[in-house]
Amino acid sequence: MMSINKVNLVIILFDSPLRVMCIMFFGGGKMLKIGEFSILTKTTIKTLRYYEKEGILKPSYIDKETGYRYYKKEKLCELSKILELRSLGITVKNIKIILDGGDVTLFLNERASKLKKTIESENCQLQRIIKILEESKMKKEQKVVMKTLPACTVYYGEKVIKDYSKIVEFVLKTGEEAKKLNPDLKCSPLDYCFITYLDGKPNGKDIKIRYSEAVLTKGKENENIKFMDLPAHKALCINHYGAYYKLGETYNIIMDFIEKHNYKIVDTPRECYIDGAWNKESEEDYLTKIQFLVE
Repeated sequence: MMSINKVNLVIILFDSPLRVMCIMFFGGGKMLKIGEFSILTKTTIKTLRYYEKEGILKPSYIDKETGYRYYKKEKLCELSKILELRSLGITVKNIKIILDGGDVTLFLNERASKLKKTIESENCQLQRIIKILEESKMKKEQKVVMKTLPACTVYYGEKVIKDYSKIVEFVLKTGEEAKKLNPDLKCSPLDYCFITYLDGKPNGKDIKIRYSEAVLTKGKENENIKFMDLPAHKALCINHYGAYYKLGETYNIIMDFIEKHNYKIVDTPRECYIDGAWNKESEEDYLTKIQFLVE
């Protein structure tokens, strides 16, 4: 019986039901034909010829008459290293530099840095996709409902603001001024505040708006702060989830509903800001209620 110590490698390959090919390496170091080398390394002949062309894995011997290429067993380890580097995303060009004595850690660090950036970028994309899917689900769940808005007293302030980004600033300043003017002013248990567009609808710039907040009683007024009583009224309402620049999509849903069911709009729509920049870090978590007074 042949001792296993005398055999460097024994591989039996079944390349068809009818034929068994045995390849044995002994101390003499028999060379492999390119086809045999391809089978052992699970690498296509086309790839082997490409590596030869690029100068990173040359055959041990080329028969000048037949052009047959032969590889010594040491080439198995060389190819293994090449395949490992390729699996890590190292380019053939850089592999040649490494095999010629270049510092492999330099290229691995460079590749690691690129992978980190790619992962960060793809994670951002993934989170955005998840948000879009969630928004899509919420849109499917968006329902227009009829409610009766209770009668209430509100203080309000009016102003022409440059653009939408100034809304929150205007709301906060109006609230601060109202409470400074009326230190004992108490908000209504309704917890109801809203924006109305006095020029009929938002147009993107130079927007004339009114901010109103429900309170228990009327108070002192000045040129910026006024009070009024609002009667109870029926309103069609819908929730908008997400950034303000997407409000148009939700307006489209509720206006389609109004048109389809032949409701008559009797006042400008109200936007009630439930969750926003004051309590949420991401615009995607904002919640705005849109209300159309109808009859």
